[in-house]
Amino acid sequence: MRRAVIAFTAFLSGLIFLIAGPAHADPADCQGLRGTLKLQGQPVNGAKVAVTTEGGQPVKEVATNAQGTWDVQVDKPGKYQVTLDVSSLPPNSEVRGGTNVRTPTVYEGNCSTVLFALQPKGAANQQQGDGGGGSTFWAQAAQLTFEGLNLGLIIALAALGLSLIYGTTGLTNFAHGELVTLGAILAYAFNIGMGLHLIPAAVIAVAVAAVLGYLQDRLFWGQLRRRGTGTIAMMIISIGVALFLRYVFLIFFGGQTEAYAQYTAQPGIQVGPISAAPKNFVAMGIELTVLIIVGIALLRTRTGKAARAVADNPALAASSGINVDRVIRIIWTFGGAIAALAGIMLGLSQNLKYTMGQDILLLIFAGVTLGGLGTAFGALVGSLVVGLFIQVSTLWVPPELKSVGALAVLIIVLLVRPQGILGRRERIG
Repeated sequence: MRRAVIAFTAFLSGLIFLIAGPAHADPADCQGLRGTLKLQGQPVNGAKVAVTTEGGQPVKEVATNAQGTWDVQVDKPGKYQVTLDVSSLPPNSEVRGGTNVRTPTVYEGNCSTVLFALQPKGAANQQQGDGGGGSTFWAQAAQLTFEGLNLGLIIALAALGLSLIYGTTGLTNFAHGELVTLGAILAYAFNIGMGLHLIPAAVIAVAVAAVLGYLQDRLFWGQLRRRGTGTIAMMIISIGVALFLRYVFLIFFGGQTEAYAQYTAQPGIQVGPISAAPKNFVAMGIELTVLIIVGIALLRTRTGKAARAVADNPALAASSGINVDRVIRIIWTFGGAIAALAGIMLGLSQNLKYTMGQDILLLIFAGVTLGGLGTAFGALVGSLVVGLFIQVSTLWVPPELKSVGALAVLIIVLLVRPQGILGRRERIG
């Protein structure tokens, strides 16, 4: 009964948390049009976008930056016409559907996002030649499967730390998304602010995040445990910590999107039906290596076995001579480091912003819950399933609704197997 109450309270708290938090990093005084141009996942730099009023009066002409983004602020709300100059696009690209004009509406005090989907030139003709299916469908499925694995591994890194912390302390940490953001921002500070190359900047950022993870438990969460604070109260406190950290990031980092100095725009390479930047292959290799090392450490090392014992029964582990507080601090240290690495990898695959951790927090919880609460290997399996369904579902649903498929799978699996894929059955009541 206790776990059921905790799960229900976590759901309600998470709903309030997501509603209370800002959905976007837009500044409050934004009123205009903006967008991002990408070709096969890579930003398009230098593409010209012209904005006019509905009557044809010129407003402004801009070009996309190195991150592929553009922004035009307008004085008055209303309907506008946005034209993408196709002659400024890369020679091997074209606008999907052939229409390079959009007519969005700007509302007072709001920014409207204008979408131009780009594709390799000739892709539409190839699809028509295949009758709208056949090899084109399977090529798209292979590409989306690769992207789903990439996203799933990033979610798995973040979910692994969250699952280990929950397993050893019972804490549902809603501030874990901010640990992901912290890693990305620390790497950005060392990379851009101090001029270090991204690789040493990322290593230092992970090390700093590990120290901060240790200090979190030593100075804050550990003190709450010693005072006898309940898990539900600590969960609510974690929501406050998340909101506090998010606005600290907003103050120091700003509400804009940024990118690392290296590996931002790389030409894609073709591997069979899959096209991706070299950084994606390297990042996936790093993520897989870290996950395998952590898995081996949990199974073979004394600390890993002690962590599993604490997760099973803290009182019995303490009576067996295991220093429970020491094990929990080690878990917090490695949880902070792994979450920071997930944030860096997420920043490599997309732009950095102060809400990036919050944006994937729901997916992290979905992966942890789907795999089984408190099980590290369950978090890995659940995250991969979530990542795959998010990307592959765009074969049938609009990209704006791609998260629905993953959450639908979560609901269906939990209806059939409430303990999750690798979770253990527990008696309730």
